[in-house]
Amino acid sequence: MPDTIAAVATGHVVSAIGIVRISGPEALTVADNVFRAKKIKNLKDAENRRLYYGELVDDAGNLLDLCLCFISKAPHSYTGEDTVEFHCHGSPVVLAEVLSTIFKKGVRQALPGEFTKRAFLNGRMDLTQAEAVIDLIESETPAAARNAASQLHGAMSLKMEAVYTKLAEILAHFYAVIDYPDEDIDDFKMSAYFSTLKDIEHELQLMLETYERNKVLREGLPTVIIGRPNTGKSSLLNALLGYDRAIVTDIAGTTRDTIEEKVLIGNVLLRLVDTAGLRKTKDSIEKLGVERTLTAIKGASLVILVLDGSEQLKSEDYDALRSIPPDIPKIAAVNKSDLPTVISPTELNELEIDNCPVCALSGEGLDLLDKEIQKLLPEFGISPEEQPLNAELITNTRQAEAISRASKNIHAVAKALTASVTPDAISADIEDAMAAIGEITGKVMREDIVSCIFERFCVGK
Repeated sequence: MPDTIAAVATGHVVSAIGIVRISGPEALTVADNVFRAKKIKNLKDAENRRLYYGELVDDAGNLLDLCLCFISKAPHSYTGEDTVEFHCHGSPVVLAEVLSTIFKKGVRQALPGEFTKRAFLNGRMDLTQAEAVIDLIESETPAAARNAASQLHGAMSLKMEAVYTKLAEILAHFYAVIDYPDEDIDDFKMSAYFSTLKDIEHELQLMLETYERNKVLREGLPTVIIGRPNTGKSSLLNALLGYDRAIVTDIAGTTRDTIEEKVLIGNVLLRLVDTAGLRKTKDSIEKLGVERTLTAIKGASLVILVLDGSEQLKSEDYDALRSIPPDIPKIAAVNKSDLPTVISPTELNELEIDNCPVCALSGEGLDLLDKEIQKLLPEFGISPEEQPLNAELITNTRQAEAISRASKNIHAVAKALTASVTPDAISADIEDAMAAIGEITGKVMREDIVSCIFERFCVGK
């Protein structure tokens, strides 16, 4: 990587501080050409990891900004290269002018995620840690942020390295016996490693089980709001979100398609889906909306059935309740509590579903609904403080797929041992398991995987 790159590392909106980052072999030379430090003449002589105050100037010597310059020298920088950051006043115009001046010195625009990609290629972090960087940036809940921080801290890396080392020791012993038959080496008996292999398989399976939980932490729990027309489903969505996202009218059938938004309930991120009212209809468009509602219910992890408490229960209410699969957690929000309640407690009990009175228009009862929802989802309601810092939660599909392959290979090895298969016949499975584990951390690097990972990043990181 002989070229030097630069980018704005902060947002492109007006802010107190804006950062322009440079990384590469010419970073210090370029910085010297555009920055006049008050206390030193040459940034190459600057102390590592120290801020310097000075003037940023363009090619003609015109002042661009009074700012701070942070020097981080190779190899102990974020990227592993010489790195310079200008901490400017956060005007997008100023940052653009600074960047333009730097580009005139032969520096090119950094690609999305290129700073972190260089950190990975220079051995400053592995792939799981690189993925944790963007996961941390995109975190929408405290629990998701804590998990990403844990991965950035190396929790996943340490676990994968331990598994890889155990497999390498087994394979090394095997090859030592085969390649040096005349040496005084203990006979290689794979049966002695059976317990170790089963332990590894168990560890990998436990990690796979964390995938769905972490997916919920990142993407939210799919939660479908259903009910017959005009019970207040869209009003409830707006009330939970705290702003008007869905159109609300007195006309039945206003919602014709699903609307999806995220909201944090306690420590649980819900991916709320407002749906078309469930009823029999001859309207082709509304009928399509009903079909999409039924499809959304099948993919839900939680269903909120909205009932109109000011009216008697109707056949459509019972039909909506029956549309929910029995294994999906559900709760009834008995809406319009500001009006006289017509539905009796006995009728609600006969529905055999937890219920909560609410008023979507005023927000009354929403706090109670929040608590009832959290009770239904105890496995997802863990607080950030309760989540261990060194937890190894699988971050994404790539990691889950690689761990699954490794687990299958290890299972095949253990099964072969019980069938008295010779070690040389099963060594390929151990090697494949090691390759899969290596893909997770980047020990075994595939260019297509690396490219896909860093495409998620924003420019400047």
